[in-house]
Amino acid sequence: MITPPDRTPLPRDFFDRPVLEVAPDLLGRLLIRSTPDGPIALRLTEVEAYDGPNDPGSHAYRGRTARNDVMFGPPGHVYVYFTYGMWHCMNLVCGPEGTASGVLLRAGEIVEGAELARERRLSARNDKELAKGPARLATALDVDRALDGTDACTPGETPLRILAGTPVPSEQVRSGPRTGVAGDGGVHPWRFWVADDPTVSPYRAHVPRRRSR
Repeated sequence: MITPPDRTPLPRDFFDRPVLEVAPDLLGRLLIRSTPDGPIALRLTEVEAYDGPNDPGSHAYRGRTARNDVMFGPPGHVYVYFTYGMWHCMNLVCGPEGTASGVLLRAGEIVEGAELARERRLSARNDKELAKGPARLATALDVDRALDGTDACTPGETPLRILAGTPVPSEQVRSGPRTGVAGDGGVHPWRFWVADDPTVSPYRAHVPRRRSR
């Protein structure tokens, strides 16, 4: 008999821990996006940890700005940023207030509301690709900067919530270099994923962008 995922909301103290503890523990958890058309539920299968001032790859490495303000806490809130002038990506803030660490949600399996996700991800060849990558995940869930700062630990019908789901056993968790991160921040093995899961995005090393002449 298959045990259904636990739909108990994760408490705030789950996120009030070091980011390298929280990141792998998020695998298998459920992210619920409430929309006017109905809910979309996603099982997290791939994440990346970012450790604020201790991490050259973090948006908060050089301190607090208007863009990264949400990263400084409280924990359990959603940090959404816009990148390459095209895409949104979402993170969950971790650690004590003021630490500016967070977990980038890189990929997941849509387990409820796939028909709604398909409407936003028309280029997906199949349902395994609906949220296969951080920008695809945000697009499938209709997440943009309007949701920056959302409290994902608030009970009830809120735009974004994190539920307990079904945690992934440690023997099924893999780790490796973060995708597309340059310089000193690229050496950390702080990407975590579920072994052999088809929704996990492929690893890509950082490729410097060419400047037009």
